[in-house]
Amino acid sequence: MEKTKKIKLYIGLSYLVLLVVFLYLFFSHFSLQEITSYEFIKKNRSYFVELKNSNLFLITLVFLLFTILWVFPFLGFGSPVALIGGFILGKWIGTIVVVLGLSIGGTFLYIFGNYFLKDLVREKFLNKYQELEIKFKKSEFLYLLVYRFIGGIPWVISCLLPTIFNVRILNFFFATLIGIIPQIFLTVSIGNGIEKFIDDNTEAPGFLDLILTSDIYVPLIGFFILVLLSIIGRKIFYKK
Repeated sequence: MEKTKKIKLYIGLSYLVLLVVFLYLFFSHFSLQEITSYEFIKKNRSYFVELKNSNLFLITLVFLLFTILWVFPFLGFGSPVALIGGFILGKWIGTIVVVLGLSIGGTFLYIFGNYFLKDLVREKFLNKYQELEIKFKKSEFLYLLVYRFIGGIPWVISCLLPTIFNVRILNFFFATLIGIIPQIFLTVSIGNGIEKFIDDNTEAPGFLDLILTSDIYVPLIGFFILVLLSIIGRKIFYKK
């Protein structure tokens, strides 16, 4: 238990230090007023488009590495990086890169948790999710796939929770890779829709104008339908 507490403290302090360093470096170059202005967003949108057109492979590789690091060790969750991926890389390439990056980063996090945090995870979550152990033993990959598809658990916890059930690393990776595709595709599509809207408008749009754009409201409707299906799926999947 003492070892677990030390690891938890080390992870928390490391994450805090990295976050403070990142924020310091970022805000030493940009002010809060700058990054929230429409001109800043449009200007950087043009920069990334030019960079993508001149060297698609490099920016794809860099964003893949960023997505992996976003999950582990920075413990970020999927939605922000998916929106950015759609904004920078487009709908299809963005989906591939984000799904792959989240799957690799999530697998690294699972491996780390399996070695260092298993006792802590069991202590905190075993009683709540103990009924899943029987399901995972029946068909590990299938239930991992359903588990990933329906979501409903914060990303970091969802990567650590399977340590309770000792799932195989390859099963974890491929179930994550396939299971998160629908939600990531819809989120990336929203990010891509925002990029297209900014390209077509020189002035900052109103919220209603943004929402009523087909490139945005269509994936939004799809996203809400997916959320509804996920809620129904969770009631069935986590039923005791």
